[in-house]
Amino acid sequence: MTTHQPSALELDRRAYRRRRSRQSVLIAIASSLTFAVIVWATVINTEGWSKVQQSFFNLDVAIQALPKVWDGFLINLQVLAYSVVTVAVVALVIAVLRTLRGPVFFPARVLAAGYTDLFRGLPFIIVLYLIGFGLPTITNTRMPVVLLGVIAVTLTYSAYVAEVIRAGIEAVHPSQRLAARALGLGYVQSLRRVVLPQAFRKITPPLMNDFISMQKDVGLISILGAVDAIAAARSVASLTYNFTPYVVAGVLFILLAIPTIRLTDWYTARLREREQAGAIL
Repeated sequence: MTTHQPSALELDRRAYRRRRSRQSVLIAIASSLTFAVIVWATVINTEGWSKVQQSFFNLDVAIQALPKVWDGFLINLQVLAYSVVTVAVVALVIAVLRTLRGPVFFPARVLAAGYTDLFRGLPFIIVLYLIGFGLPTITNTRMPVVLLGVIAVTLTYSAYVAEVIRAGIEAVHPSQRLAARALGLGYVQSLRRVVLPQAFRKITPPLMNDFISMQKDVGLISILGAVDAIAAARSVASLTYNFTPYVVAGVLFILLAIPTIRLTDWYTARLREREQAGAIL
């Protein structure tokens, strides 16, 4: 059995790639060290840094605030978990209504378009005030803060997600829908089995970005009186006269978002590679 021996040209190419790889690593290390020195000289090694560290990065205050901020953060996670489901359902319905064809569905398309225009234009904090304080007032009932937060998040983010889904549906070539109908599939079947799978493959990155934004905005439910991470941080900060609890809350939200951000980047790169490979083939 003979072993394949690479040619001299291939060996030269491999050696060149190794040299370029080592060179890139050395340049990255040098630039990182240079950046660290600049940060140390211009930020850390200054008179005001000790005050900043004491006011924003106080370890003792952080340890004191963490239990309360974590308990409040669980409320944010609860609102986020419910909102993911409700936003997905409402947004899909709105997107489908906007893509219905025929004059008989004109009122449905107008209502869906008006909904997306309204809640994409309203600032989220205004929606929170209207829902959180207006809804209990007109119904004359005491409603759970988590429920009010879920309603506000759903109304706002369903408009954004619906437009992303609608764009994905309309990006699917009409021949796919026609082929499904030619095979005897009805409108709902062709939408579920042919159109939506192709659409969601295209719109997954923007949907994940909307999810990241929603992760951050659930922190605003503190204005409704919920003792979430932000409200707990504010409570501890008012007692310690220190801003470190807000940094602790911010770190928790960052840790929540990082896995989704990295997953979005990975999926986007993978999708781009597949499209480039398909274009080459």
